[in-house]
Amino acid sequence: MKNYWYFFLFFVVSIVFSVVLLVVISFIRYSRRPEGGKYEPYECGVEPETPTAHESYSIRFYLLALVFIVFEVETFFLFPWAVIHDKLKIFGFIEVLIFLGILALGYVYAWKSKALDFGRGRE
Repeated sequence: MKNYWYFFLFFVVSIVFSVVLLVVISFIRYSRRPEGGKYEPYECGVEPETPTAHESYSIRFYLLALVFIVFEVETFFLFPWAVIHDKLKIFGFIEVLIFLGILALGYVYAWKSKALDFGRGRE
């Protein structure tokens, strides 16, 4: 029961701290209404080519980003295995082969669905 008290205390302190910061920031911020160039895109002093900063991107960009994030995060799952692979023996080796096989299937699926062909082909 004592361990739950620490969790509850941490939770309450984090909520109170967050609310206090939001209140303080709302009082000290510069302006409630942005003026003039506030919504202009920043491009190192170069005039923007589009009239507004809001322009739509192809869904393929988001698919590529999602595939990149998925494969990037999956490498974190390989790190613990690499640390203790000598203790896992053949069982750990088979498990990581299954894991990499599933990743390879995902990569082949992304390749076949042309999620990795950003900027080329059809829109």
